[in-house]
Amino acid sequence: MRPRNRRKVWAAAGLGVLLSAASAAHAQTETMSAAWAKSACDAWNAEPVLTDELVKSGWAKNNAGRGFKVIQLYRTECKDSPRVELRIAEQDDKARCVYGGRVETARFDLTADYVMHAETARWQEMGRGEYGPMRAMMFGCLKFEGPSFEAMRNMGPFEAFLLLVGKVAGATARPK
Repeated sequence: MRPRNRRKVWAAAGLGVLLSAASAAHAQTETMSAAWAKSACDAWNAEPVLTDELVKSGWAKNNAGRGFKVIQLYRTECKDSPRVELRIAEQDDKARCVYGGRVETARFDLTADYVMHAETARWQEMGRGEYGPMRAMMFGCLKFEGPSFEAMRNMGPFEAFLLLVGKVAGATARPK
């Protein structure tokens, strides 16, 4: 192969690598999307503080008679983004995430279920452990609806949940 042709082959290969990397970055799951919620559900089930402690405390039993609790999440500044939900059910003495995806629960009950939203930057800070749920709620970084006394009795798992948000990879660009 002549040197000039070799350069063309290497240039084409380099362009292919760049395009592949750009495509992978573009295809990254958006934070708080349905696909992200599925990954968050899997991460929940791998976290013993959530699966074990939320059964021991009785948190998982408060499920409005449906057999599962609902946690809905969204990014405050992304008005056009749909909310996502995680459904948590007690199974085999564990508080297991049995669904992660777009909101499907028609009967939402704030005596058992939760809605949490924050600006993307705040979700990221909480996910890195820069501060916990108490400070986040006290300073308005995390907006929260649901059974607040129940949440306060479960601060350890609540903090583990916020850290879980940081463990699940996702793109944070605002959706168009």
